[in-house]
Amino acid sequence: MKLIGITAKPNDGQAASLANDLRGWLKKRDCTVWMDDNLVPNAPDSMDLESMPQHVELMVVLGGDGTLLHTARHFIGSKVPILGINLGRLGFLTDTPVGSMFDVMNDILLGRCKTKQYFSLHAEARRDGRRIYSGWAINDVVIQRGAHPRMIEFEMMIRDQFVFRMRGDGLILATPAGSTAYALSAGGAIIHPEVEAIGVVPICPHTLSNRPIVVPATDCIELQLVGVPGSAALNLDGQGHMELDEGDRICVRRGPVVSLIYLPQRHYFEVLRTKLHWAGHLEVK
Repeated sequence: MKLIGITAKPNDGQAASLANDLRGWLKKRDCTVWMDDNLVPNAPDSMDLESMPQHVELMVVLGGDGTLLHTARHFIGSKVPILGINLGRLGFLTDTPVGSMFDVMNDILLGRCKTKQYFSLHAEARRDGRRIYSGWAINDVVIQRGAHPRMIEFEMMIRDQFVFRMRGDGLILATPAGSTAYALSAGGAIIHPEVEAIGVVPICPHTLSNRPIVVPATDCIELQLVGVPGSAALNLDGQGHMELDEGDRICVRRGPVVSLIYLPQRHYFEVLRTKLHWAGHLEVK
């Protein structure tokens, strides 16, 4: 890999400084580097993020999971792998510690790296039969009530079959990548990245019978808002946002994949233990 793109968390001095250090390090190794033009506007080696997938062989993101999700949305369906350098708090997707950045980059340049592919979700909202919004998510698609305190009510259909009608604060549809994010905090199951499934997680349901379920990723999930006493919204990865009204329909289906680089010596269950303190540690005998 000799064509490298770099982006970083916006308005963060540490991230910008590290991005500049990495640029210099890569150029010394005869790499062509393109910087996100939001970091270095009008520089000779800057490029807008939307154009990066057509010009780079590797994309490096310095920041937290939010920065990576913003970047990854532009690489959905691209074969370009993304390396996340963790400058955030948890960093579940940005797996590489900042202290290991140059060592990991050296391994990547030598071809010693692995990638994982995560499928995305495509969400489309329709009002009176007319499309009013569409977008992509890597982690989750969420419908939720607005600032008012009253619950919203909606129905869910899969394969033209009625699944449930629910009153509550909303619903999370999570990919395996997103199953350890908002969906986990709402009581959803952790879904291994190799499982082709979507987590369906109610947010504060009014009845105890509305429990999380996991459905095949090949299914199209259809939602209709049947009761909105105040306001409601559709959110994609907590970044894309659309106000919804009563009667609106949302269709969510599997989208193309995005590829993330991870450390070969680490495995998924170790990440669960170290990042989420899941299931304790191995007892030494």
